[in-house]
Amino acid sequence: MKHRVARRVATTIVVGAVCVAIASAAQAMQFTGWSDAQKIDTINGNTSELNTPFQDGCPIQSPDGLSLYMASNRPGGLGGLDIWVAQRANADDAWGPPEDLPPPVNSAVDDFCPTPVRGNGLYFVSRRVVAGVTCGQGDIHFAQRNPANGWSEPEHLACAPDGPNTVYDEQGPSYVEIDGRELLYLSTSSASPAVAGDIYVSERVDGAFGPSVAVAGLNDGSANDIQPNVRKDGLEVVFSSNRSGGVGGQDIWAATRGSTSDPWSAPVNLGSAINTALSESRPSLSWRAEQLLFGRTPGPEGSGDIYVSTRKNDNGR
Repeated sequence: MKHRVARRVATTIVVGAVCVAIASAAQAMQFTGWSDAQKIDTINGNTSELNTPFQDGCPIQSPDGLSLYMASNRPGGLGGLDIWVAQRANADDAWGPPEDLPPPVNSAVDDFCPTPVRGNGLYFVSRRVVAGVTCGQGDIHFAQRNPANGWSEPEHLACAPDGPNTVYDEQGPSYVEIDGRELLYLSTSSASPAVAGDIYVSERVDGAFGPSVAVAGLNDGSANDIQPNVRKDGLEVVFSSNRSGGVGGQDIWAATRGSTSDPWSAPVNLGSAINTALSESRPSLSWRAEQLLFGRTPGPEGSGDIYVSTRKNDNGR
């Protein structure tokens, strides 16, 4: 039995069981299957600096596809894991060398799981303590970039029971606007004490994200279900899990639904094109959902490397 934050158990989202296979849903949307994943620095003329002999992971594109955010503990950062970003002028261009984001986004402690959103906003996880305030091991923050003045001081999202941050480790924030609602999907877990991960969602009400509730249908008993990323239309989610039926360690799984009011389909493992006997983590979909980025640990080059897979949306949406 996994440990739970009590207030979340009381407010768990209840959804019905569903037996729709993800392959059928993907076919209905006319997506092709995912291609064999490739190390991102070895294709399309991308810079060799996307992966290093150090830990590189948490990859995610900006909505316009011109910035690639990631987390890395490579030399040149401020301390521990930092958030880095690579740029390109056009969506078909190669990625250039990533640069370390300046303070106040990065700090002397771990800053990771970046999630850029439209309007130059950035959700991310940090282990910092500001003015004595921290909820737990890693909390979600939000910063805004002004093209003239740079990054704002990060806003620390509220602690439970008022907000989504808990005494454990929050990871993989995924912001979506669905049916006029602003939702933040995330996971909560802990290595010490050992608390297996579950996936939650928090809604912004009156300008602030409230307490998060577990997303039934995506969580599986004692499995470590973490780092969700929801497609912009709210109809597909990818996440990392070590549940039974996988290829090995943490794998990338996906679920779909026909409408945002429907329950999620039973999650399906993305198979050997994506997953290996190693650990795959923090998956993210591009804005058009035709690219899947994720980390693999250990990587052939470093303690963690970034990979990418592609697919086609044949209906042209």
